Amino acid sequence: MVELKTAAELAIMREAGRVVAMGLRACRDAAAVGVSLLELDEVAAAVLAEHGATSPFKDYLPHFAPTPFPAVICASVNDVIVHGIPGGYRLRDGDLVSIDFGAGLGGFHGDAAVSFTVGTAAPADEELIATTQRALDAGIAAAQPGGRLGDIGHAVGTVGRAAGYGIPQDFGGHGIGRRMHEDPSVPNEGSRGRGLPLREGLVLAIEPMFMAGGQDKYTTDDDGWALRTPDGSRAAHIEHTVAITGDGPVVMTAL
Repeated sequence: MVELKTAAELAIMREAGRVVAMGLRACRDAAAVGVSLLELDEVAAAVLAEHGATSPFKDYLPHFAPTPFPAVICASVNDVIVHGIPGGYRLRDGDLVSIDFGAGLGGFHGDAAVSFTVGTAAPADEELIATTQRALDAGIAAAQPGGRLGDIGHAVGTVGRAAGYGIPQDFGGHGIGRRMHEDPSVPNEGSRGRGLPLREGLVLAIEPMFMAGGQDKYTTDDDGWALRTPDGSRAAHIEHTVAITGDGPVVMTAL
């Protein structure tokens, strides 16, 4: 069921979104050569604690996973597309890192992700990240009241395909509110003018994820969570929680 949020509920979601933005900024600031992914998880957990927020990631158990997720961030490095479990891996110069983070506050949630390079960035990685950001911006711009869900997928997918990148077909964005994952699903490809009508009060997590190698297939790690590119090419993932209002789309997970 698709749930439309009231103005009061959107205000609460905006506060949860600010916590998400602060956590992502803190992780990015802390990410340096030699820092472990588990240490980044601790940074994000401290932000949640400081603001009295909860983690919608920790202990989350979706249908595709064999065990609950054990951390408050997803930390995906290089060829990991999404859902990397943070552990003892220590960041190296040139690593492409994607951090996905959520926060619950006042009964509502925010969810966002960033991709960045640690240390010296390869030009191809910079272009992959920049293109993923452009796709997100295009998807947000398409999230207009009176439009259709397919408009968002078309905007995102057009940017990714023009760059020659692969798009994992089974994963994309989602509705968000009282639960981190709500209806509707938000595919990263679609047809203009098709799909669910976009109405005021609808809140969506829009999240392009692109694979530099150009394939749409992926593999899954033995932990059942991390998705990897099948050819070892790099991937980027960038996300915002976006509310559809009478004035247009509003990013909820920005400072």
